[in-house]
Amino acid sequence: MKNSILNVIRKTARILPIAAILMVGACKKQSYLGYTPGTGAPTITSVHTLTKADTVNNNDTLVAYNAAGDTTLTIRATQTTTTASDSATTAGYLGSYYVIHGSNLGSATVVTFNGIRAYFNRALSTDNSLIVAVPSNTPYGGPQASDSLVVTTTHGTAYYKFAIIPPPPTPSTYSDYDFWSGSQISMTGVGLASVTAVGLTGSSASVTIVSQSDTTMVLQFPSTTINRGNLVFSYTSVGATLIQTASQELVDLDNAYNLFAWGSFQHGFGDWSWTHPPAPGNPVSGVAHAFGQTASFELVFPNGGWQMEGFGTGSTVNQPIFSTYTYYTFWILGGVQTETLTLAANQLPYAWQQPTGAGIFTISVPPGVWSYFKIPIGSAGGQVPFLPAAAAQTSMNSAGNDYVSWFIPGPNGVNEAFYVDEVAFVK
Repeated sequence: MKNSILNVIRKTARILPIAAILMVGACKKQSYLGYTPGTGAPTITSVHTLTKADTVNNNDTLVAYNAAGDTTLTIRATQTTTTASDSATTAGYLGSYYVIHGSNLGSATVVTFNGIRAYFNRALSTDNSLIVAVPSNTPYGGPQASDSLVVTTTHGTAYYKFAIIPPPPTPSTYSDYDFWSGSQISMTGVGLASVTAVGLTGSSASVTIVSQSDTTMVLQFPSTTINRGNLVFSYTSVGATLIQTASQELVDLDNAYNLFAWGSFQHGFGDWSWTHPPAPGNPVSGVAHAFGQTASFELVFPNGGWQMEGFGTGSTVNQPIFSTYTYYTFWILGGVQTETLTLAANQLPYAWQQPTGAGIFTISVPPGVWSYFKIPIGSAGGQVPFLPAAAAQTSMNSAGNDYVSWFIPGPNGVNEAFYVDEVAFVK
């Protein structure tokens, strides 16, 4: 058999030497691809999905046995899976795979979406189909979003109208988690350029878009009647208007019970720290240590011991009722090193005693950066940072010292100074 094949090749080579060489080359290529690419101009007839996320909730059961042979059954929800899905579409998501159907596609050299070159594996292709992934950096808005899918082969170019679906607007960072009438918050994230309007859950007031790009946005907030709310984005996606609600909850300080905000003490509170004279209104730090404001409140802790630093009013006037508030919130600028601060209030019999047991809460404060804390109040949240279990009063301190404090157990090795701002009780 081998000799017969060789004889055929020799005879063919003597008659048509050039054609024989081309045929051998073509056979090798066809063997590698599994098909012979067409030599005509390429066409695109449709684009189909390759997979879809299975959103059906499935459960499985874990069976465990103890030493006595008794069984314990645990129901566990299975993770979301991806299943095959063949559905024609004229729009696609960033990073997803799609199947391009047409003719004469086997010699494809380049596939682009809106001018961005896409990855495809020729080993998974046929002369009638290509499997490609939409590049994650494909433009989906602005002048570069031309809705163009282009396949270039060795024999021509095929064009197809295919839109890129923008990701839903998703902020990843916020300059502040508190707002008030006229204040601004800047954000970074993805899909922000497609936002056309912004609102707040629980409010009919509109939030003003000051500036925006696909990755950044600056918002200015209106006056509202809500205590807390999430941003609600209206955005356009392939000709449709959709709604996306942000996961981060924001606090309206205009409707909170503020202790220190907007560069000054509020509701009659003042400095009741050990480091400073116990006179309301003294002192506040300079703008260099303020969180977006003109001033913040300073907490000073010398090396080698613990002490109280915090707020007080010295009277029972305008004291907040703990049971009516949900969170205690504040920003704090860390010091030289990571420190554990203890928050306490209403420690009986006197507020000046070192807090122990019920009614305290500890936080870890990283050095040199502003950190935001939103601490649940009351047993419903599993944390009781201000009211000890044995106390019967409903206000912060029936003895007359309306007090919130921080302290560091010493010695801690260094002198420390912290700065707090936007300190409030929130319903």
